[in-house]
Amino acid sequence: MKNRFRKTEACLLLLAVASLSSTAQQQTLETFEQPSGWTYNTSDGVSLNMSTDKGVAGNAVRIDYDFTEGTGYGGIQKLFPVDLPENYEFTFWLRAESPANNFEIKFIDSTGNNVWWVNNRNYDFPREWTKIRIKKRHISFAWGPMEDHELRRIDRIEFTVASFVGGKGTLWLDDLRFEPLPPETDIWPEPAVTASSSARGHRPSMIADGYSETCWRSRKGGKQSITFDFKGRREFGGLYIEWLEGSHAEAYDVLLSSDGSKWEKAYSVSPNRGNTSIIRLPEAEAGYMRIDLLKPANGRTYAIREIKIPDVRSTITPNDFIMYAAKNSPEGSYPDYFGGRASYWTITGVSGDTKEALISEDGMVEAEKARFSLEPMLKTGKTILNHSNVQPLQGMGFPGYNGEFVFLPSVEWQHSGIRFVTGVSSGGNPNDDSHLCIGYRFENITAGPLDFEFYLLLRPFQVNPYYQFLNTVGGVGRIMTIREVDKGLISVDGKPVRLTGEYESFGASKFDEGNPVEMIRRGEMPSSVSATDPSGLAGGIIKYRIRLEAGESKELFAVIPYHGILPESVTEAVTGDSAREKFFTSADYWNKRSGHIRFDLPPSADRLINTWRSNLAYILINKDNAGIQPGSRSYDRSWIRDGSLTSSALLKSGIVTEVKEFIEWYAAHQYENGKVPCVVDFRGPDPVPENDSHGQLIYLIREYFNFTGDTAFLRAMNPHVIKAVDYVGSLVAERSTDHFRNGNDSIRAYYGLVPESISHEGYSAKPMHSYWDNFFILKGLKDAVEIQVILGENEHRQRITQLRDEFRKNLYNSIDLAMKVRGIDYIPGCVELGDFDPTSTTVALTPCNELGNLPVPQVYNTFEQYYEFFLKRRDGLRDWVNYTPYENRLIGSFIMLDQPERAHELIEFMLNDHRPHDWNHWAEVVWKDPRYPGFIGDMPHTWCGSDFINAIRSMFVYENEHDNTLVLAAALYRDWIDYPGGMSVSNMPTYYGDISYSVRKEGNAYRFSISGDLHLPEGGIRIRNFNSGALPAGVTVNGREVTGFSGKDIRVTEVPAEVIIHY
Repeated sequence: MKNRFRKTEACLLLLAVASLSSTAQQQTLETFEQPSGWTYNTSDGVSLNMSTDKGVAGNAVRIDYDFTEGTGYGGIQKLFPVDLPENYEFTFWLRAESPANNFEIKFIDSTGNNVWWVNNRNYDFPREWTKIRIKKRHISFAWGPMEDHELRRIDRIEFTVASFVGGKGTLWLDDLRFEPLPPETDIWPEPAVTASSSARGHRPSMIADGYSETCWRSRKGGKQSITFDFKGRREFGGLYIEWLEGSHAEAYDVLLSSDGSKWEKAYSVSPNRGNTSIIRLPEAEAGYMRIDLLKPANGRTYAIREIKIPDVRSTITPNDFIMYAAKNSPEGSYPDYFGGRASYWTITGVSGDTKEALISEDGMVEAEKARFSLEPMLKTGKTILNHSNVQPLQGMGFPGYNGEFVFLPSVEWQHSGIRFVTGVSSGGNPNDDSHLCIGYRFENITAGPLDFEFYLLLRPFQVNPYYQFLNTVGGVGRIMTIREVDKGLISVDGKPVRLTGEYESFGASKFDEGNPVEMIRRGEMPSSVSATDPSGLAGGIIKYRIRLEAGESKELFAVIPYHGILPESVTEAVTGDSAREKFFTSADYWNKRSGHIRFDLPPSADRLINTWRSNLAYILINKDNAGIQPGSRSYDRSWIRDGSLTSSALLKSGIVTEVKEFIEWYAAHQYENGKVPCVVDFRGPDPVPENDSHGQLIYLIREYFNFTGDTAFLRAMNPHVIKAVDYVGSLVAERSTDHFRNGNDSIRAYYGLVPESISHEGYSAKPMHSYWDNFFILKGLKDAVEIQVILGENEHRQRITQLRDEFRKNLYNSIDLAMKVRGIDYIPGCVELGDFDPTSTTVALTPCNELGNLPVPQVYNTFEQYYEFFLKRRDGLRDWVNYTPYENRLIGSFIMLDQPERAHELIEFMLNDHRPHDWNHWAEVVWKDPRYPGFIGDMPHTWCGSDFINAIRSMFVYENEHDNTLVLAAALYRDWIDYPGGMSVSNMPTYYGDISYSVRKEGNAYRFSISGDLHLPEGGIRIRNFNSGALPAGVTVNGREVTGFSGKDIRVTEVPAEVIIHY
């Protein structure tokens, strides 16, 4: 009955296709005989020239581009109004002489704000004329404010080259056409299956009957064939073959035909050793398919249980293909995320190195970015232990290492009496002899001996999962060639993998040879010690046989250089002792590097302080050369926004040199007109305007001086400050015309601000006049004035002071008007929307120090409204999908608003959303469903981490710019100050020097001891909100009674100071 229904559906579909085909007409949109009507769309730092040249037939348009600053984009755009049918295709001819930059084809609506695209990243441009096809399924929504992302009509088409590696090149385009197509479908007629021979009772049709219990079997051996007649031309993605065990073809070819007589070979497999074969034929179209079986593995005949034809969307990309393979394979055959479940990870690396490795929550280690990983598996008896059947526990230690603070990301499995730990560390000199060290430790936790097998699978998969798409596409990696060079030395595309311990065997295979997990399950190994796979899906298996007596343990290590390749790389053998030493040297380094501040707090504070210190390590690992950056994959670039606030967290933690290097490096990329680029990477500065950048560079230069007092550095940087201020002045002038000065309230709200931008990327759909931008501009102008005062530059000081004061007046007038026009009683995120964005508004408090100037009660309403939202989300009283841990900033806001209890609630919530808990970090996005496979940015995302450091630091100390005071202890937990052993912090950097203090409860009083190498600020020291704001009965400072204190505030005007607070 089911098959009859599908046949009826298929017949109706074919009638519809025939009807559409008879009326659909291909349209020529552009012959490119002349470049008329095409306009340039280029960014700063990109030169573009368009001309005509010889085409496929007649002329073509020639586009010469040059990324003179290394980054940016350049393209051509033309009006092509087209109403789109249900399905369609664009085609054009392309050839190029170009490095592998991004090639973007954009489709833009009539507003110009909504953009759809085909984004070919790192595109391998064809050198000869090639016809490019773009079908509806290839086009995705890129950006824009439209909520309905279905593309129904286009107004303009754009061809753009965006920098991936930079450089210069030439493209030729010819013959742009549009054609309606029949609707896409996954319903096709049942194919007719025939075979060159069949054993009695094993008909060819059994291959496609949907039952694995039946099978086709050939009557003969030698060359045999199976033919599929699709009953018409159809699209498909490849094929899945389930062989009868022991009766597979060791070699076979796949051929396609449109008419059943002329055949073209589409794929060949040799050798094949698997019980299943999964073949990728991306976007194949044919009327017939033939499988030529060339060599029976058993030497006699062939037998196939089932052949499935994947739909065309199942294999479009390598990630689609492996997801299809995972879905149709036993659990554990592929990394877990290919099954559609989110996976988490963390990093290891060397400070300042351009390369980092990743370890997944299951213990798989990505040794080379976007290339290959090492996946561990154990086998006890017939049972394979891997991510599919163990409960991994993540931690920050490795057996045998004990330190005050341990930074050794690890994963532990306990199963079948084995305690198995995978740990990672990195050592050596950055960008030189740096290396990854992976430790594997096995312990028998039973009372008797254990025999088991340990396998290391070298696989062309990343730890970074497929749903990570920004900058680096996660999921499938690449191994072209893998081979055993010598015992204990494996080459993966020239990358040496050194192993300790004597392994039993090594085998390498192409993807088509069979799934390695299936081989291990059958007790087999690949037949060769080398393999080359043109699809980039080669892999290898290292097999160890291990015996442990009761309580015995064993360690193995893998050491992989980050930068070396064979034969140049040093390849001397690595011993277990030398590898262990490398492993633990890294832990010693991070313990010392993150330990400038000494915390002596109760055990309840361990997680908070370990998160602080871990994120210092993560920040330095993510740093490439001088560039401070928030991630190692999606965000492998340096933003001044992230970098300035992350640098502040480093300075507050006693890490100084790296901040100076970052400022000098970044400032050197400032444009001649004073514009500060939003982001810089190995290609150069990015020209996209984000108008917070200019203030952030100035703020960071002043912040560095605040912590170091380095006047020579400040003077050297002042030309950059002046240029940035002048550029800010030019931006402000754009919104200071009569149109904005004399308009109605909604227009005057823009007066005197900087123009719209995507800002903190909260307005990437459409640029807005963001108050985030404008608060950072104000902060930059304020700091620029103070810099001139310090340097004695009176002429600059007077000019910038006037600009600062006028800008501040216009900013607050804008906020008032925006609230009035929108009828709101909170500080909006931008002028246009009146949106509620407290995570953005919080920067007005810190680092911009504008709390004393913000309108009341609206500023308090803003954070009150956020708190109500937070409680409902936390307590399950409102639905939510995800959030960003940038909300860490709100911890500091509540502290500055003298609401420490709320800060504590938020701290607990944020710490509980570490994923995994014990790696002490956040991704950029936290999903309510932790296993939802959605984009999460980077792990760890160290801007989020630095937000936490900056906020938590304000629990202990912060500088109040308005009254020039140093605020202490504003959000200490009650159990800390009541702890029988007392609590203390030492060597905490401030603008005024390093400060130390301790608190000890003595009966009904607290002894608050303050010391340090610091000079008192003009307003002195203030102890805020101590003991939950309880009103003291009396206070003495250095033995003298003082007055004027309250429950929220105790003033201290001398250091050292012994403060006794009586209750």
